[in-house]
Amino acid sequence: MGEHLSKAFLVLDDGTIFEGESWACEGETFGEAVFSTGMTGYQETLTDPSYHKQVVVMTAPHIGNTGMNTTDEESRKIWVSGFVVRNPSPVVSNWRAERTLEDDLISNGVVGIRGVDTRAITRHLRDLGAMRVGIFSNTQLTREEMVFKVRKSPSMAGAFLSDDVSTDASYVVPAIGEKKFTVVALDMGIKGATPRSMSQRGIEVHVFPSRSTLEDILALKPDGVFLSNGPGDPATMTEMISLVREILSARIPLFGICFGHQIMGRALGFDTYKLPFGHRGINQPVKNLISSRIEITAHNHGFAVAAPIEGNFNTIYGAGFVSHICLNDGVVEGLELLETPAFSVQYHPEAAAGPHDASYLFDKFVTLMKDAKVANA
Repeated sequence: MGEHLSKAFLVLDDGTIFEGESWACEGETFGEAVFSTGMTGYQETLTDPSYHKQVVVMTAPHIGNTGMNTTDEESRKIWVSGFVVRNPSPVVSNWRAERTLEDDLISNGVVGIRGVDTRAITRHLRDLGAMRVGIFSNTQLTREEMVFKVRKSPSMAGAFLSDDVSTDASYVVPAIGEKKFTVVALDMGIKGATPRSMSQRGIEVHVFPSRSTLEDILALKPDGVFLSNGPGDPATMTEMISLVREILSARIPLFGICFGHQIMGRALGFDTYKLPFGHRGINQPVKNLISSRIEITAHNHGFAVAAPIEGNFNTIYGAGFVSHICLNDGVVEGLELLETPAFSVQYHPEAAAGPHDASYLFDKFVTLMKDAKVANA
């Protein structure tokens, strides 16, 4: 660590302060403090729009040695509000690397901090829950003034963020090989790997802005609708929840992931609630209650659906059930309807940067659309 690095402070809203060194851009930034335990996959995390307004703490101590490349970007920019590492790699040693991690953080204006004990921060957040945080570098503020500014910053609960990350205009990801289906993907913060996963299965994906209407969707006569991941509090998504209810009533095959799963849950009449510290990163164990198989999955969510795990539940769209649960804490990880063609999962089946245990869910979506075509023939 060179002497030229100026002091930086990571300040949590409970008054806890960690002192480190400035890294990437200097300045101030605020957001929700969350941690990711993955040893790699940081590029996919940084460019995942679901991390908008979040300051990500990388638990693994050594980050950056694989650099950054254009191929693995999940969207058009880095979305995190701040980035926290213990020991950024001084060299890049991967044949696919095109740039350094720090170069990309600087070009995207991301304030970072290095030299802090990220495992201690992670344990603190696990014990006390996700909280507001600020990073301050090259600052003249007192410790009391920094804590005061953090406590004045917005909370993630009640945050409406989909307009910030959604596409302004629709675009098409063509099917690879023979086109078999047409799907409208409602973009609330979609990752690039998601439409690619569908295109590999012969699906032509039309990515629509989050404020699209049922008329916009029906004009395309799609075989299915996909609800993407995204940032914010699902309780604020009243227009999208109403749209999902219209899609369910129209019996268009529906598949939702992550934020889309939470919105489907609210459309079915369930509440959502803030988790103490959320699920983020890779290698999260989920049990498929249909097959009893354990899936190792990629997550990024701070909210969950309050649905009954035992037995079936009733909705105005017919009976349904919880299809998946998290083995770490029993959180609902999947919903499925029995009489309406719709299902959702809380995690990321496209799994960039891995693992790939849940990629079968895209095949399940294909089967759902195929069966609907036969039923409507």
